[in-house]
Amino acid sequence: MTPNEKIDFVITWVDGNDEKWQKEKNKYLNDFLNSSVQSTKVNYSKNRYRDWGTLKYWFRGVEKYAPWVNKIYFVTCGQIPSWLNTKNEKLVIMNHDMYMPKKYLPTFNSEAIEINFHRIKDLSENFVYFNDDLFILNKVEPSDFFKNGLPCDSAVLGIVPMVSDAGYTDFNNTRILNKYFHKKEVIKNNFSKWFSLKYGKDIFKTLLLLPFNHFTGMTEYHLCNSLKKSTFEKIWELEPDVMENTSMNKFRANNDVNLWLLKNWNMLEGNFIPRNPKIGKSYISKINKNICNEIISGTYKIMCINDPVDLSDEDFIEQKNKLINAFEEAFPDKSSFERVD
Repeated sequence: MTPNEKIDFVITWVDGNDEKWQKEKNKYLNDFLNSSVQSTKVNYSKNRYRDWGTLKYWFRGVEKYAPWVNKIYFVTCGQIPSWLNTKNEKLVIMNHDMYMPKKYLPTFNSEAIEINFHRIKDLSENFVYFNDDLFILNKVEPSDFFKNGLPCDSAVLGIVPMVSDAGYTDFNNTRILNKYFHKKEVIKNNFSKWFSLKYGKDIFKTLLLLPFNHFTGMTEYHLCNSLKKSTFEKIWELEPDVMENTSMNKFRANNDVNLWLLKNWNMLEGNFIPRNPKIGKSYISKINKNICNEIISGTYKIMCINDPVDLSDEDFIEQKNKLINAFEEAFPDKSSFERVD
């Protein structure tokens, strides 16, 4: 890669077991729950923030399978795992107060944290965002994320899932997209990108929703997102009130937007390269033998292993041990991002 083609990774993390952090969260949560912007469907319990102890395997996967990454921006509220080698030359510790305006802090809203990434000093124009439940499990190339400066993604129509706690945010995203884009013109102007054979059977989702005049949503694959700083800047300029309101919400709320707005904006503009969604797999379920085998064998380049949040404490410990055992088999060696002492 040339200097102009550098790609950074951004990952967010929180230690939900930190008692000091829990105390501060609960202090602000009571006020928020009494506000007029809350979503009754959002789960604010400790389960949403609990730590699975798998972060070190994310770093091992990056070092083994994506050694070409330029910098890794580790975004937290000031928490640093005891095992993390903060002197690694590729690692940049980025606390919330290092890039977010003071009026937004403290925040416990991942959507607010994410839509302000463009403020991170020295972050490259092209970057890939990972939640801490997204892992690289096989070799990836820069071209899996960007080609000719354009994000790689899968443009497949979908329907906003209003039965889920993400429904409000998806609806808000879709409303804004419909405000600036005409669906039939978007698809006509980039027909080959919207009906790329790389999407496989998912093309039929787009075909079924094609008759509707407006966008009803997009199919979200819950994988890492290829993003451009300039897109953040553009939407902040066009929709300052929406972005400001989300940033001011200390917890997820029913008037939020999120990163999917920015990701989908690139696709509707036609500024993307079609990518097979089978580059990865997303699970929101209990850890089973199949999931463990896929981790160990590297069946997919990327896997999302999302916390079902409804696990009891006892089930959580059992599930966590299964997951760590699988990761230990997949990545038995420490990375240079781990301290040696």
